[in-house]
Amino acid sequence: MPEATGSLVGRRILLVEDEYLIVEAMEGWLSQAGAIVLGPAPSVEDALRIIANEVDGLDGAVLDVNLGDGETAYPIADRLAQLGVPYLFATGDVRISDNPAHRGRPRLEKPVSRAELLRAVARLLVTHPA
Repeated sequence: MPEATGSLVGRRILLVEDEYLIVEAMEGWLSQAGAIVLGPAPSVEDALRIIANEVDGLDGAVLDVNLGDGETAYPIADRLAQLGVPYLFATGDVRISDNPAHRGRPRLEKPVSRAELLRAVARLLVTHPA
């Protein structure tokens, strides 16, 4: 496999997603582009634990909004915002929370293609260079 090059190489990306097949695809795409994928986390509790234990910091995050059992990723988004970590939503939901902080974030609608994900994450990281 050729060595990855580009803006995602070495960037630490938190992946929050509860659907196994989606996780598998997204994790593979990000890893193949050279990103270091943290997680994937299927729940708020797991994601917040990763964030709290991440001593090397995070460069960005991809969050599914609905994580099952009525749980949403908004508490994760709020914590990332407090830390200044850029994030985007990758969701099948047509509507994001009424909170303006959440509505203003980039959003990918599922199903997400490899090209869409990598392009969106690269754009997200432009504002937070390594």
